[in-house]
Amino acid sequence: MISPEGRGCLILGIGNTLMGDEGVGVHVIRRLQETTLPEGVECLDGGTGGLHLLGPLQSAGRVILVDATVDGNRPGTFRRLQPRFSADYPPSLTAHDIGLKDLLDALELLGSGPPVTLFAVSIEPLGELDTSLSLAVERRLPALVRAIRDEALEGAGIEARGSRSEAATG
Repeated sequence: MISPEGRGCLILGIGNTLMGDEGVGVHVIRRLQETTLPEGVECLDGGTGGLHLLGPLQSAGRVILVDATVDGNRPGTFRRLQPRFSADYPPSLTAHDIGLKDLLDALELLGSGPPVTLFAVSIEPLGELDTSLSLAVERRLPALVRAIRDEALEGAGIEARGSRSEAATG
């Protein structure tokens, strides 16, 4: 849990679990909540984003954001990025991106934005309603969860298992 005075690490999963792979960020949070994370690391299901995330974002010392992107890469491929402004984000984060990008821009402009590391997960364009992940994205979930967990451990000063370098391949 992030202390009242803040400065912990927030792992924020964004997505709509009714839209299949678009909900990958939320699926990652669910998996991470089944693991042991160090004190000061909090996982939050951010749903489809919105102003209700302002408080947790402002109190975090750093943010690890997990979201889907329709970028033409093979589904399940993920990239670790360090965006600062909305223009730095992949061009086609899915339907909820405008509110979340605007929120992060506002935090940065107010000078209260924590450093953000984005794990952008490539998905196919949105299709029919589906509450499960595609096989391609599901197969990459363990590597993605390891990479994000290792990123959080590293930020907490705990040696990670070194899985980040293997993670980005599709």
